[in-house]
Amino acid sequence: MTVTEQTMADIGLIGLAVMGQNLVLNMNDKGFSVAVYNRTTSKVDAFLDGPAKDTRIMGFHDLKRFVAALKVPRRVMLMVKAGPVVDQIINELVPYLEKGDIIIDGGNSLYQDSDRRTHELHQKGILFIGSGVSGGEEGARHGPSLMPGGNHAAWPAIKPIFQAISAQVEGEPCCDWVGNDGAGHYVKMVHNGIEYGDMQLICEAYQMMREGLGMTGDQIQQVFAEWNEGELDSYLIEITRDILGVKDTDGQLLIDKILDTAGQKGTGKWTGINALELGIPLTLIGEAVFARCLSALKDERVEAAQQLPASAARFDGDKQEMVNAIRDALYASKIISYAQGYMLMREAANTYGWQLNYGGIAMMWRGGCIIRSRFLGKIRDAYLANPELKNLLLDGFFKTAIAQALPGWRKAVTAAITLGIPVPTFSSALSFYDGYRSERLPANLLQAQRDYFGAHTYERLDRPRGEFFHTNWTGRGGDVSASQYDV
Repeated sequence: MTVTEQTMADIGLIGLAVMGQNLVLNMNDKGFSVAVYNRTTSKVDAFLDGPAKDTRIMGFHDLKRFVAALKVPRRVMLMVKAGPVVDQIINELVPYLEKGDIIIDGGNSLYQDSDRRTHELHQKGILFIGSGVSGGEEGARHGPSLMPGGNHAAWPAIKPIFQAISAQVEGEPCCDWVGNDGAGHYVKMVHNGIEYGDMQLICEAYQMMREGLGMTGDQIQQVFAEWNEGELDSYLIEITRDILGVKDTDGQLLIDKILDTAGQKGTGKWTGINALELGIPLTLIGEAVFARCLSALKDERVEAAQQLPASAARFDGDKQEMVNAIRDALYASKIISYAQGYMLMREAANTYGWQLNYGGIAMMWRGGCIIRSRFLGKIRDAYLANPELKNLLLDGFFKTAIAQALPGWRKAVTAAITLGIPVPTFSSALSFYDGYRSERLPANLLQAQRDYFGAHTYERLDRPRGEFFHTNWTGRGGDVSASQYDV
């Protein structure tokens, strides 16, 4: 292909898997000229002869010619598997780039990798963007949520493209600058952690109705359809409604034939690990990750089911009343999940020196992404009213919502325990709420235990914070205390 100045591309994209292809088609629809490259060159040909046929999209088999086809500053977006492959492609690209050119990583990269890449490429004069992309195949094609971070100097050059192809809600793009270095991929990581939590919460509601209340798939589908018209309106509730309506070729519900072992790609685990590193009680998302791990133990669970006793209780109450309680548990727990996610982002911003716009992040999540839901606008409102808000639970709207849902939430968790139905995220969310609202926790006893066996010291209620004391509890120990580790 002969490339002239008039036919040069606005942006190039490397990686023609499903997400890459759909982002390219989205860019083309919005009037941008796009060049594409893929290591397996047959994918380039298949794309040009298939979905991209009769478009202005340009395909290349040679990386040097691909780069030469891009307008200056060159913008190259990578949609490849996270990890070493990203570094390998960057190393192959750099010799063909000039100072001021831009590399954008749109994969699910670990935020520390984006930190490193931002600084390494800056030393070479190349600008790096690490951007979260959410919405799956449909979002990529028709409007994803985009969360760009990295080198801010690159933002003006990619902003027109990114905001044009992103989802639009009430005329506003679900894309804005997140922060420097790895902030974009960090916010996407937290998004994915919340996604893990939302999915597990919905699964627990499903199991409560299916096994606890003995409802049919059609009945449960109707419940989710009704929930999607109210305060729980969200993408995940919507697709759950749709999934529960799909029949297999024999007329039976397809959902009942799917093996109950869940996979994961690691972003939820990364979120939990980072929460432990920063000392933030991200309990709900942690339990959601562990629930997937437990589901993977299928053979062991089958064996255990034959040997370990189940609850003998059976539900004999008002089913509609319990369905309402399950709805309350789902809604309140969902609020806790977002509250914990925002706690983690706030601590990360303090630790890593980022200036995160918390209300803006909620707006980026309102459309195009997997966790889009009705109450994200309420999160935006909360941070507009108080940018220094410590916790969403302290905002007026969410305080009221939790107070109204609390009786049903407790009722649903109690019923699940009685019936022997596992609800790890419902119950961990409730435990977090009760812990967060407690003026006094039993950590005083815990500190006494630590001081008893390890001389780890403690603080006193009747002395200023920051003064530490050690007691010779047995009369045999010494007066030397151990050092402290604070989270």
